[in-house]
Amino acid sequence: MSADKQQCGFLVESPYVELAVEVFGMLADATRVRIILALDAAGELSVNHIADIVDKSPAAVSQHLAKLRLARIVGTRQEGQRVFYRLENEHASQLVADAIFQAEHSLGGTPRHHHAGEDTR
Repeated sequence: MSADKQQCGFLVESPYVELAVEVFGMLADATRVRIILALDAAGELSVNHIADIVDKSPAAVSQHLAKLRLARIVGTRQEGQRVFYRLENEHASQLVADAIFQAEHSLGGTPRHHHAGEDTR
């Protein structure tokens, strides 16, 4: 095991394990995963724009964003009356990408992300 992993808490007895489980729980919702994909693609979006992309009501998206914000997965920027959301860092989008890659493996055959030279995202 590398020294970097030890410093980051990649040990069985790491105090971050429980927090990691909370992150997985937060991402265990299709709408939230779609919100993260939308923000990863666009960088920054308003609630209404996210609602259009994920095909949910602005009220429902707002509730999901509030939870993601409490978990510090998304952050906000206010411009006048409008609030724009963005991912706080690249880790949530990487988790979602890895989960989608794992899902592709469950279908059998050679997953799309294993095809050389193709854009997988």
